[in-house]
Amino acid sequence: FKGEIGKTFDKSKADSSLFRPREAPAGAPNILLVLIDDAGFGASSTFGGPCNTPVLDKLATQGLRYNRFHTTAVCSPTRAALLTGHNHHSAGTGIIMECCTGYPGYTGIIPQSTASIGQILSDRGYSTAWIGKNHNVVGTQASMVGPHGRWPNSLGFDYFYGFLCGEMNQWYPTIYENQNPVQPWGTPEEGYNLGIDQTDKAIQWMRYQNSIAPDRPFFLYYAPGATHSPHHPPKGWAEKYRGKFAHGWDKQREITLARQKELGVVPPDTKLTPRPDGLKAWDAWDEQAHKLFERQMETYAGYYEFIDDQIGRIIDAIEESGELDNTLILFIAGDNGASPEGGMAGAANSVAMLNGIDFPIERTMKFYDRWGQPGTGPHYAVGWSWAMNSPFQWTKQVASHFGGTRNAMAMSWPNGITDAGGLRSQFHHVIDLAPTILDAAGIEMPERVNGVDQVPLHGTPMQYSFADADAPTTRTTQY
Repeated sequence: FKGEIGKTFDKSKADSSLFRPREAPAGAPNILLVLIDDAGFGASSTFGGPCNTPVLDKLATQGLRYNRFHTTAVCSPTRAALLTGHNHHSAGTGIIMECCTGYPGYTGIIPQSTASIGQILSDRGYSTAWIGKNHNVVGTQASMVGPHGRWPNSLGFDYFYGFLCGEMNQWYPTIYENQNPVQPWGTPEEGYNLGIDQTDKAIQWMRYQNSIAPDRPFFLYYAPGATHSPHHPPKGWAEKYRGKFAHGWDKQREITLARQKELGVVPPDTKLTPRPDGLKAWDAWDEQAHKLFERQMETYAGYYEFIDDQIGRIIDAIEESGELDNTLILFIAGDNGASPEGGMAGAANSVAMLNGIDFPIERTMKFYDRWGQPGTGPHYAVGWSWAMNSPFQWTKQVASHFGGTRNAMAMSWPNGITDAGGLRSQFHHVIDLAPTILDAAGIEMPERVNGVDQVPLHGTPMQYSFADADAPTTRTTQY
């Protein structure tokens, strides 16, 4: 209390700051934090891959691309580390929500001593929203009856619209708005797709925020379900890639590496890691299998390009508001490497695959003509996952190799990054983004949040690299 209390009202002075939102530091930028799902280092065109990503390309051209950026190899831990700036075990998330245990570091419950970046920014005058995937609520608490203590609204986010699990059907989703279950606005026949719906909500929220509180910066965390299975692009996106993957996954890795060298995102002497034992060469499969595998990759590539386009819609809306120059955009292309969870031959039903039901190609071919459409839940064969992680070894779930942990990342901030199109090779990790955001906003990490002492951030700000491509890496120890 910063007012004065006298014996009478006229001798007293109120403290209006007690009920007015705290103002953000002068000039604090808007923040758009984008995290897509299950995308390998070598998937996007921005990093040499076959999936056309013009929005990520543009961000990299206007800002910086980082080619030594890392995640945790699986979903929930990466997201907890990203949101808190702490290593995932310290954030209580050493494993995905479905596999949590009653041991320290593995409960799936983010401690109050590692407050989320949403909470810190909200306390310092930002409007905050979380749109899309939330894989940070343990299953026993992921329902409308709660408890809701670790849902987005309780982690400092004013608004949430999305889903509470590892993957979601994009045609018939289970959606929550804040803490309430809601129905999709339509059917697939009426043009509904969750990717479009989530983007509409993000744009709508930004416009409301700008209309009601134009002087308040926003923090939008946009985490769509793509490109996690099931691969569900709207009509027209997969068709753009028809016939473009007939060469197979072995050749695709060679094509990707050559392109990566042209772009400079890998050293010129880089060599491909060998195909893992047990993963069959493309030529070892018959013609029918090749036909199915091509359709799988066409659908995935279309799905990736589709979600890249949706992110572009959000950026366009920011530009229309006149706020783009002072918006820090961080685009993390994958919360881990590309996923091998489709099995050796891919799956028309990814949930069945996760439950140990492996369908033969002859049965899976029955879904060929409607792959990715309503009524299917497709995932591609593990060979494509391996190719999307080029040039690295292994895939998602394998934390000991870069195929699981190194992801493409680009950021743009016209008011704060002047080396447009620059490449940065310093070693960084998702825990570095929270301190980078706080540094950009001019906000110090508080010692206490809601009365709880905070564990010091494990991450390190990345600003030192903005103007100097040759600056030594500040990260020398992860744990």
